[in-house]
Formats: sequence, structure tokens, C-alpha cells
Amino acid sequence: MAEGDAGSDQRQNEEIEAMAAIYGEEWCVIDDCAKIFCIRISDDIDDPKWTLCLQVMLPNEYPGTAPPIYQLNAPWLKGQERADLSNSLEEIYIQNIGESILYLWVEKIRDVLIQKSQMTEPGPDVKKKTEEEDVECEDDLILACQPENPVKALDFGISESQTDRRSTFQAHLAPVVCPKQVKMVLAKLYENKKIASATHNIYAYRIYCEDKQTFLQDCEDDGETAAGGRLLHLMEILNVRNVMVVVSRWYGGILLGPDRFKHINNCARNILVEKNYTNSPEESSKALGKNKKCSSWRNGLSENPGVSIYS
Repeated sequence: MAEGDAGSDQRQNEEIEAMAAIYGEEWCVIDDCAKIFCIRISDDIDDPKWTLCLQVMLPNEYPGTAPPIYQLNAPWLKGQERADLSNSLEEIYIQNIGESILYLWVEKIRDVLIQKSQMTEPGPDVKKKTEEEDVECEDDLILACQPENPVKALDFGISESQTDRRSTFQAHLAPVVCPKQVKMVLAKLYENKKIASATHNIYAYRIYCEDKQTFLQDCEDDGETAAGGRLLHLMEILNVRNVMVVVSRWYGGILLGPDRFKHINNCARNILVEKNYTNSPEESSKALGKNKKCSSWRNGLSENPGVSIYS
């Protein structure tokens, strides 16, 4: 090993040990050999309102001549907000070239989350008004699909994981009959530290309302551009209803190209078949031909959060 590489390796190990000591369970090792790590950052440890996962891969040249390769994972982080935060992290690197910067990055992100919490926390009257407006807009399509106990109705299925070139894919399935359950499913899954630290959590759902004879359906890329739409298209072809599929991907440091979409859909298809949500090929084809144009339901969960730096 060259002297420079040995020096970088030692400095990386020292920084990794320091991060683990400072942040404890918040710091997560994704792949020790590839030096891929993740940390879950929140505005408040005891009562978090805003949370973001920072995933980093340390190249051999870091910290000497190259920055960490990073991914910001949060469903709410989109557009200009994502660009501003990325610019802030890159500015920190430029100001500290040759130095270890992971701690500075984490604390910068935490500062941003704290500021966001202070600026966006609505008072009781605002919350009440927003909830009432939301109900008025959604009542027609949602009330017919609402179960008596949405929480009790949650039931998860988990697929076998698939690994290709150190990227791992795994699907989770849950029956859903109302949009409220979609949020509950996501919240429950994100309680799992491993799932929360995934590079991408791609999901799609389809809910059939008998009285309206139409579907509520939506999808989320979570940074894996076009993956959510492809997943939803698969579910339409299979003619599934009242189900949600979340496919987690843990990036392994090697680009997969189009193969990543194959693995995402294979995981989803396998769990849908295993849990008996699919019709026979003949029935699916027949239903697809007769199916009316489905209506999409938008609740702020599915706007494209930006292009992934990983492929």
C-alpha cells in the first residue's frame, strides 16, 4: 500500500471511530469494506419533527484530495431545498479541503433541521384549519375506503432480499384501504433503523373504492428516478388492489444501470405473488384491457425528490 493511501486509511478509521463514539446508535455501518455509512439526523433527539438520513461512501483519496460521496435521504427534501443543502455541504468541503468533514456535515444538517422546525411549526389554529381543508378536499374519495381501525388493519409481508454487485434490494408489502394507512405504513417501516437508512425506499400503492368504481393510486421514487412509476406500472399490469409495496435499496458502491429497475420490480412481483395479490396472467390481461383510466391521488408524498447520485 502506498504511503499516501496508508495515511488516508488511518485518518478515515480514526474519523469513523470518532463518529461512532459521538453519535452512538445514530451512526450505522452499511458496508465496512466499501466504507459506506449512514447517520440518521433529527432536529430534536427526544421529540423529532424533521429527520434526514445522510449516507456517505469514503473514497480512498478522502480526506486528502477527494470529498465523501454522499446521498441525502428524506421524503420531504425536494427541489430548491435539496439544492441549498447540497450547496452548503459542498461549501464546507471547499473550506476544509484535506480535513475530515463528516462531523461538520452532520451538524450543518442538524442546524438546517432545527431552523426548519422553528420556521415551519404551525400553531394550533393553523393546524386545525389545515386539517379541515384537507378533509374537505379528500372526503369524496376517502370516506368510502376508510376502515374502522386503520392501525389494527396494518399487516406486513417481507420478501427475500436480492443482492447484485453489493447493492441489496428487499420489498415490504402491506394491505391498505385508505390513504391514512399509507402514511402509517411508512411511519412504521421507518421505525426500523435498517429500512430508514436505505439509500432509497421506493413505493407504490393502489386502493380500489367500490362505490366510485375507481382507484386511488400513487408512487414515490425517493431519489431513484423513475423507479416509483415503473413499480406502479407493474402493479397496474398485475391488476392488484388495496395493497402497498415498498422496495428498499441499499447502495453498494457499484453502479447497476437499468438492472436496478429489474431488481426492484422482481422483489415487488415476488412478494405480491407470494401474498396472493396477483390474478392469473389471463385475468390480469383481461382486466387491464377493460380497466378505466385510474385516478391519481396526490397528498404531497409523491413529488419527485430529485435525481439520485447513485444508479
